[in-house]
Amino acid sequence: MKITTLTLFPEMYEGIINNSIIARAKANNIVDLAFVNIRDFSKDKFKHVDDTPFGGGAGMVMKCEPVIDALNSIKEKNSYVILMSPHGKPYNQAKARELSKKDNLILIAGHYEGMDYRINKYIDEEISIGDYILTGGEIASMAIIDSVVRLLDGAINSESINEESFENGLLEYPQYTQPRNFNGEEVPEVLLSGNHAKIKEYRHLQSLLITREKRPDLFEKYELSEKEKILLERWENE
Repeated sequence: MKITTLTLFPEMYEGIINNSIIARAKANNIVDLAFVNIRDFSKDKFKHVDDTPFGGGAGMVMKCEPVIDALNSIKEKNSYVILMSPHGKPYNQAKARELSKKDNLILIAGHYEGMDYRINKYIDEEISIGDYILTGGEIASMAIIDSVVRLLDGAINSESINEESFENGLLEYPQYTQPRNFNGEEVPEVLLSGNHAKIKEYRHLQSLLITREKRPDLFEKYELSEKEKILLERWENE
């Protein structure tokens, strides 16, 4: 897979591409990451990429010309172009899985007050990572890069991915490691039993309970099986 990001600050990405899972995936040729500086496509001798908004208003707006020129310099037939934008649909794990099936992603990270709206004619999709304000789209694009790369074949163990939060519509069950006793708090005995069927059942119950408690919005959307209903009912009666 190839992921190219258009940005005014390519140096911001050095940390995420040179560490952990992404660094290994890059080294193993699982993903090809590239970063294009939009400023390189400014026709202004001072390399300006923004200007005041028509109609007035606070802040500066990114010009469409350098962004589109940068995009056209790298766009291919199989490219899928995403603009980081508060207008986009909220990002989630299902979208991460969908994007991980693409061969060629292009992410556009805007900056300043916003981007010339005419840029939208050149993209395939807008994505938002949440209802809050960021200085620019760089952090949002990093979240997409990280969430997509870890889903690529060979990036990490497939079993680890399948048991993570949001993969099955539930939050992940609690995890424990050494020491068995910390300040009087013991690891649940069932996890030490060696009974894998009981452990699996316990963990699934915990996923249900934690999702119901901490993310009732997710729990309401989750369709309980008859077995899960019995599991919850039994727990409530104990």
